[in-house]
Amino acid sequence: MPTLLVIDDNPSVGTALELLFSLHEIDVERAETPDAGLALLQRGGIDLVIQDMNFHADTTGGDEGVALFREIRDRHPDMPVILLTAWTRLESAVDLVKAGAADYIGKPWDDHKLLASVNNLLELVETRRELAARSAGERGRREAMAHQHDLRGLVYDDLASETVLSLALQVARSELPVLVSGPNGAGKEKYAEIIHYNSAVKSGPFVAVNCGALPSELIEAELFGAEPGAYTGAGSRARVGRFEAADGGTLFLDEIGTLPPAGQVKLLRVLETGRFQRLGGHQERSAKVRVVSATNADLASMIAEGRFREDLYYRLNGIELRLPALARRPRDILPLARHFLPAGRKLGSGAERALLQHPWPGNVRELRNAVQRAALLSGELIEASALGLMPLPSDGTAPGHGDEPDRAMIEAALQRAGGVMAQAAADLGMSRQALYRRLDRYGIPRG
Repeated sequence: MPTLLVIDDNPSVGTALELLFSLHEIDVERAETPDAGLALLQRGGIDLVIQDMNFHADTTGGDEGVALFREIRDRHPDMPVILLTAWTRLESAVDLVKAGAADYIGKPWDDHKLLASVNNLLELVETRRELAARSAGERGRREAMAHQHDLRGLVYDDLASETVLSLALQVARSELPVLVSGPNGAGKEKYAEIIHYNSAVKSGPFVAVNCGALPSELIEAELFGAEPGAYTGAGSRARVGRFEAADGGTLFLDEIGTLPPAGQVKLLRVLETGRFQRLGGHQERSAKVRVVSATNADLASMIAEGRFREDLYYRLNGIELRLPALARRPRDILPLARHFLPAGRKLGSGAERALLQHPWPGNVRELRNAVQRAALLSGELIEASALGLMPLPSDGTAPGHGDEPDRAMIEAALQRAGGVMAQAAADLGMSRQALYRRLDRYGIPRG
């Protein structure tokens, strides 16, 4: 049951409020002086304060109430405070609301208005507590994860990223080949490194090769090596291929979907047998390699079209890690942006809003470039104009999103929040009650 504190020198006020709130299952503590009220606050267990503005019969200026309010704010900055007085002045109300007062209500008060204000504030208190508890749990998990594993400096704050990271760390301990899928610039190579450096072969080499950058006529030489004179320009020395270089470690095959058919056949044979020959050679060689591959392509569609071998796909895809686009993990945006800033630089509030509203088609790579470019063009404080991002529509909404979330957006927010209603509501920019109404409207279960 929530508890509020009434600080008022008039006992009849305290009695009336205690009766009013007891009828609505809200406990009331009472204090008749500022010092007594501060002492009760220090003891703890208070969710909200209703305080008078004058504590002596001959005072009407409200200075005592202002002093008490500021003392409460200093000692308990998150405590919601409703100011209650018979001597309301618009200037005082505006000033104190700007200073953080939750509401300013005149005596005699309207019971319905006061109850509505208190209930809204208590709901906000509950939401904040849930978010704080969730944040504390997340911090604890992440600190434990960072202590127990080598995360290669991964910066993240979104539950979607934590989910993928947890799976990557589980997968790392096995010998299964891993396929990392996701859009360009989402950080696929970073996760490949995490898998390697938390695996049984972490002391071995980590060798990365971009299959999309290999000329088709040199793919075999790049992957498996070449004997002297095996092809024009090969030179007089043997060339060690990427499989040999990765022996005892991890081979990361980026953009695997671009590998031509001939290269797919040769790669499949090596994955099946662990043996290969250098280009132009006859000696069979072997290498024990953990293979991690990555793609931004729809390999299933490529298989259906005959452009990618199905048997190779199943060899590569012992387990798949699907990296969400940056726009699908919005809580990562600001931590990543701050990570990319040079020392001594800071994002202005307008820049932070612009970063959160941008759709990020280029994902983390685009974010890094935008922030580093802005740092070159700015002083200590980086404003939105320096980021050079696509302007928002005139109504201020992010591209592709209206004011009213649809079913898919709500379900995605619930998934990101792990079913915690307060977090999902905050993600969608609405109250929990508003979220509940939309759950009922779309027939989405509440829990």
